[in-house]
Amino acid sequence: MRRLLWLGVGLAVGALVVRKATRAAQAYTPAGMATSVTQSVGGLVESLRSFVEDVRDGMAEREQEIQRAFAEGVLYEDRFAEVREAPEFGADQRLREEGTR
Repeated sequence: MRRLLWLGVGLAVGALVVRKATRAAQAYTPAGMATSVTQSVGGLVESLRSFVEDVRDGMAEREQEIQRAFAEGVLYEDRFAEVREAPEFGADQRLREEGTR
């Protein structure tokens, strides 16, 4: 009975090894290489398309945010508020005013 069990295990392992070896050998044939290259390139192209689509979606979303900020006038106020509050800004303006008097 034990011999029959080990015979079955040996046949199963042998069949798996032969199957894997056949697949590996087929991958190195011209037809197998063409198939794997086509699949690799196809996957790369699909990934690139997905990336470009994500970038375009992000650009459109950011463009809408900028247009909304322009419409509300927030963009200008936020950008120049720091400059107006800077001590150098006031000093330059005072010097110009003193020079024109």
